[in-house]
Amino acid sequence: MNNTTKKGFYFKTYEAPFQSPFDKLFAIFKELITHTSGDFDEAISWLRELDKEYKLTDSSYTIDDFIEDLKKKGYIREELKDDGTSGTGITAKTERAIRQQALETIFGNLKKSGAGNHKTKHLGNGDEHTGEFREFHFGDVLERISLTESLRNAQINNGVSDFILTENDLVVEETQYKSQMSTVLMIDISHSMILYGEDRITPAKKVAMALAELITTRYPKDTLDILVFGNDAWRISIQDLPYLKVGPYHTNTVAGLQLAMDLLRRKKNTNKQIFMITDGKPSCVIEKDGTYYMNSNGLDEYIVDKCYTQAQQARKLHIPITTFMIANDPYLQRFVDHFTEANQGKAFYTGLKGLGEMIFHDYETNRKKRIK
Repeated sequence: MNNTTKKGFYFKTYEAPFQSPFDKLFAIFKELITHTSGDFDEAISWLRELDKEYKLTDSSYTIDDFIEDLKKKGYIREELKDDGTSGTGITAKTERAIRQQALETIFGNLKKSGAGNHKTKHLGNGDEHTGEFREFHFGDVLERISLTESLRNAQINNGVSDFILTENDLVVEETQYKSQMSTVLMIDISHSMILYGEDRITPAKKVAMALAELITTRYPKDTLDILVFGNDAWRISIQDLPYLKVGPYHTNTVAGLQLAMDLLRRKKNTNKQIFMITDGKPSCVIEKDGTYYMNSNGLDEYIVDKCYTQAQQARKLHIPITTFMIANDPYLQRFVDHFTEANQGKAFYTGLKGLGEMIFHDYETNRKKRIK
């Protein structure tokens, strides 16, 4: 037998894809700049420490060479600090690179698709083919007639010697309507997001950046609003995400939900949803006179009831809320259970590792619903 005709699998030792010294350091730098909330000096300080421990560079390419390349490539710039001294800051190009890396890290297993809109489960005169066929009905647009299937029917029904095509032979391919999705992502920035020495805000930021990059690049007709909530709630831009920090705040879930619903009321899209990433119990509300009522001891019934009311209000507006609770406390999980029941939404009790994957999974699921 000729050896050249042999078939099978050839195994060899794994060889990592080539990375230039800059690309290798840049991947680490993007992670560090996210952890330091955009503080370039602190990120470089950490990078130097990692270099000492893991020998990331050698004499042919040093950390200083890397910094010079960052400048030449437009990733950093000189700027004035708040105290009037000069410093180094990251540019919009770096912000985009961070979002792209977050997207690849969290959603890297997704196949690329066109920059289309979202499907619904409703069939009709839409613009996405389903591969399913039915007989022609009066009123169907001619563009939806499947010529191949219709000609096949005509040959079967009428023979091939004297070709005849009648209305009864016509077949229409089903299509799906495409819909736009409006999403509000709520991020808890209360003090508990860094409590007990566990960094929960950085993974939450990375998820937000990945989701933002996903929507803006693959679903450009969708809308994404991002807000943060502590004692109050306020909207932030995509560009703000790398710089997001936890504050000495309580958790005003009610204010976050109110702002989220206000934002969604202004959207013309039929499909609307709220994602909420939180790890702490609601502990703050704003009274009618503008004062704050706060209670961090357990679950305050007064605050909790106001959260349930907001969940019910969102349900009336046909806005599902998906809560990602990154805490394992049983009493907090019971609160989320009741909150989810009031909204008829979804809840995930998760560690930080699978947070991004679950958010996308739910985004894919919800965007196929058409809420009437």
